Amino acid sequence: MTPAIALEQVGKTHDGAVALKDVDLSIPPGQFVALIGGSGAGKTTLLKTINALAPPTSGVVRIDGQPVNALDGSVLRRRIGYVFQEIGLFPHMSVAENIGVAPSLLGWKKDEIAARVDELLDLVDLPRAVAERRPAALSGGQRQRVGVARALAARPAILLMDEPFGALDPITRQALGDDVRRLHDALELTTVMVTHDVAEALLLADRVVVLDQGRIIADAAPRDLMAGHDDPRVEALMAAPRRQAERVRALLDG
Repeated sequence: MTPAIALEQVGKTHDGAVALKDVDLSIPPGQFVALIGGSGAGKTTLLKTINALAPPTSGVVRIDGQPVNALDGSVLRRRIGYVFQEIGLFPHMSVAENIGVAPSLLGWKKDEIAARVDELLDLVDLPRAVAERRPAALSGGQRQRVGVARALAARPAILLMDEPFGALDPITRQALGDDVRRLHDALELTTVMVTHDVAEALLLADRVVVLDQGRIIADAAPRDLMAGHDDPRVEALMAAPRRQAERVRALLDG
């Protein structure tokens, strides 16, 4: 099976500083992958190489076997949706107009876009009445749901997410995380998510990739990482969710 996403010996430097070094990563269609690691580990840079926002200095990034640098912008917009923490909704546009940006650029008809907006508002659990509101009239959680809807508007097969829930309160964050996982499964997406929340990565993803100083130092299923790892850097990341799990068990047993 051809990987949905493949990085082959990918390197990236910024002003002489190494952001990624010799990264090999193959993600099959339908998998949910979380990227974790400390600040400056290379997580966001890796994510941005996938949709050509940060072209690699060396190596090749492929989507469905095709080099990303050989694909034009409209093809990438169809294949890849992108959600990031700052959301980036256009404040002068309505919710419906924000969601319809990519379909408009791809030449969809107005009635097709309107139908897609209604469909997506239902999918991300927002009332259709918000369609005519401006982003400023929405809560943070609602704006992030609009951001997810916008990323899915052109029916991409791949969803990239960069700290999508970081600015949200814990309850909203968990609810939106669960909904994103539901959408991933229902739409048969290939999802790559950057997060600083290790527990979130372990609970949502099929596979967790740990980066440190631009290199992959662990790549495994959540259960396997929680069971233990030889690298002390990985063990340090797993320590917090293990303690949380132990405290919850103690409360239940107490």
